[in-house]
Amino acid sequence: MPTIKLTRKAVSAIEPAEKPVIYYDESVKGFGLKVMPSGARSWILEYRPGAGGRGVAKKRLKIGTPATHSPEEARDEATRTLARVTLGADPAGARSDERKQDTIADLADKFLKDHVATKRKGRTYQEYSAAVERYVKPVLGSMRSSLVTPSDVARLQAHITRGKIGKGNGGKTMANRTLAVLSAMFSWAAKQHLVPAGHNPVKAVERFKENRKERFLTTAELTALGDALHEAETIGLPYAVDEKKAKAKHAPKPENRRTVYGPHAVSAIRLLLLTGARRREILDLKWSEVDLERGVLFLPDSKTGKKTVVLSAAAVAILESLPRVGKYVIAGSSAGTEDEKPRADLNKPWEAILKRAGLEDVRLHDLRHSFASVGVGGSLGLPIIGKLLGHTQAATTQRYAHLDVDPLKRAADEIGNKIVKAMGARNGKTS
Repeated sequence: MPTIKLTRKAVSAIEPAEKPVIYYDESVKGFGLKVMPSGARSWILEYRPGAGGRGVAKKRLKIGTPATHSPEEARDEATRTLARVTLGADPAGARSDERKQDTIADLADKFLKDHVATKRKGRTYQEYSAAVERYVKPVLGSMRSSLVTPSDVARLQAHITRGKIGKGNGGKTMANRTLAVLSAMFSWAAKQHLVPAGHNPVKAVERFKENRKERFLTTAELTALGDALHEAETIGLPYAVDEKKAKAKHAPKPENRRTVYGPHAVSAIRLLLLTGARRREILDLKWSEVDLERGVLFLPDSKTGKKTVVLSAAAVAILESLPRVGKYVIAGSSAGTEDEKPRADLNKPWEAILKRAGLEDVRLHDLRHSFASVGVGGSLGLPIIGKLLGHTQAATTQRYAHLDVDPLKRAADEIGNKIVKAMGARNGKTS
């Protein structure tokens, strides 16, 4: 192979040959220009790693091309690389190792299969999988896991926020959820030695602030909800018919257009409000987990693990009056059959009852918030409310602290009374 002084003029004068040719630089050993018969050119560096010597096989590293590096820039890069080799580095070997590493897509599949599917609940797996397939893979999927940087994660965050992926869905909340999944994946991968220790580029990316939605039903709204529930299980809730449709003439008379909802659907909603339990905790509840004598529910597998729900007298009364059909307390369409499954949801009855009660922007989960708000408003104390809700962390219950105004009200009254007394009753407009 020829050795020449690799200058801009010399490089531009080289013509492709019938076979690949490497033109070595006369000043930096191992540095050269590889010219392919097709005309493709690349800067290369050959070196012997480790202790060196002829007993060690040479390795070849591509530095760039004449389009990305001038001869001077490529030579400087080669010099710096040789200096690292002298100190024991093996850049070609490191690059080879990087190529062998999992891509983000491969790593995500392992994470979902080996960790999430075996150690998390089915719903969590579905949420994680959706975030990975809809957002993570389209943007970062082909990248090597150890090469992902905070700027790459920030790019993913921006894509989700602007709705550029995921069929137009996205937003700040979804971006936060996706980054949380990605961060959990990198943390798991580090423990499994699938990425370098401490490599989690998500931690350096600032998340969006979220305004937590906490809807609490007022006393008037609770009354309206109670009236709608009673109407739903007795005479039924009215429904509308599109009179313009052909089938409208076969519909019942307006005064008979009502839908009666069974005791299980209505009781499920009441139990959610009276226990502060989560939706699936009630819908998946089995009669074998109910102890009416002690007034408790023994949940073997809630969101926070094994959990005991203490029942009020009102909740016990509902359970005592509920017909037992099958093994689940809230009977579903397959109740009593060999392949019985819990009720899937309460969407239809809940929407109809909300409409009848004249309530807006109320989710089933807001019944749990309302249970907590009534307790905190009664100054029952955050630790007690936390235990009733099954919170494992005090910080989770702390979100309701602002509702406990009674102690502050009493303190404000006491201070105000003393000030008014000192100044004279007329200053407090009490006379």
